Amino acid sequence: MMGKRPMSLLSAMAAAALLISGCGGSATQDDAARAGSAAEGFPVTVSNCGVKTTYQRPPQRAVSLNQHATEVMLALGLEKSMVGTAYLDDKILPEYQDAYDGIKVIAKEYPSFETLLAAEPDFAYGGFASTFDEKEGRSRDTLSKAGINSYLNIEECPSGPVTMATMDQEIRNVAKIFGVADRAEQELKQLHATLDTVEDKIAGVTPVELFVYDSGDKTAFTAGGAGIGNEMIKQAGGVNLFADLDKAFGDVSFEQVAERAPEAIVIYDYGDQPVEDKKKFLLSNPALKDVPAIKNKRFAVLPLSSTVLGVRVPSAVESLARQLHPDRFK
Repeated sequence: MMGKRPMSLLSAMAAAALLISGCGGSATQDDAARAGSAAEGFPVTVSNCGVKTTYQRPPQRAVSLNQHATEVMLALGLEKSMVGTAYLDDKILPEYQDAYDGIKVIAKEYPSFETLLAAEPDFAYGGFASTFDEKEGRSRDTLSKAGINSYLNIEECPSGPVTMATMDQEIRNVAKIFGVADRAEQELKQLHATLDTVEDKIAGVTPVELFVYDSGDKTAFTAGGAGIGNEMIKQAGGVNLFADLDKAFGDVSFEQVAERAPEAIVIYDYGDQPVEDKKKFLLSNPALKDVPAIKNKRFAVLPLSSTVLGVRVPSAVESLARQLHPDRFK
C-alpha cells in the first residue's frame, strides 16, 4: 500500500506550487506539467524481491541508499523527488555532481531507522540486501508499517542469470515507479551504445582467463557467476574462472586460484586498502607464485562502484576491455 502523507502537508505543497507557478516561473510550470503527465499512468504495481507494491502516484520524498541506487535515480533525473541519500563507496559520477549536491546526505553509511524516519520519506531505494537489514530495524516490512514503500536492486534477488537485460529491467522498474518511462529508454539507448562500441572493438579476440580479487588474506573473496560482474567480464573479452561459483560473490582458496592459473587478475578497488597494497599482497603470496598473471604482473582494476547493477556497468565494461585488450583501442 502507498504510504500516506499528512493531508495538510500535501495541501500546503500544492498551494505553494500553484502560488509559484502563478508568478510566471516557467521552470516550475514545466515541472508541474511533467508531474501531471507522469501521474496519468498510475496506479502501477511492481513486484520486487518478494514484495508487491502498488503506487497510487510517483514517490515525492524518496531516499536512496547505496551508490548505485543513487546514480540510477540521478540518471533518470529524479533529484527533485529526493529528500535524502546515503552511503557512497566512491565519488559520485561527475555528470551527476550538481544534482547530487542539492540532496541532503542523511548518513555517511546506512542511517539508523530513526534518522531515516526524520527525513519523512515515502520511498526508500536500496542497492544491497543489507540496506534493509532486519537486525538494524530497517526491514522492508518495518518501513512499510511506517508508511514508507521500498525497492531493492534486483541483483540481490535474481530470477536467472544477471545480464545486461537485468540492468535494463532495473532502470525500467525505477522509472516505472516514478512515471518516467521515457527517460529510462533514453538512458538505456546511451548505455547500450557504449556496449555496442566495445563489442565491435573486441570482435574476434581470444578471451582472457581471469580471476577477480575483491579482498581477503586467508581466502580470496571473488566474483562468482551469479552477479553482473560475471557478465561484465564476458562482454569485456574475458572469462571468469570462478563463474561456477553459484553466487554473486564468494570465498575461494588461493590454492584453487593457483590451480585455475588465471592469465590476469582484476582487482576491485574500494575501502581502506589501496590497490597497490592488494597487488603487493598477491605478488608475495607463495600459493600464487606460479600463476601466469602473477609472473607477468598482469592486473586490471575496476572501482567496486562500477561492478554492481547500475548505470556504471557499460563504462566499466569498456574500461576492463581496454585493460585486457589494449591493442584493440589504439
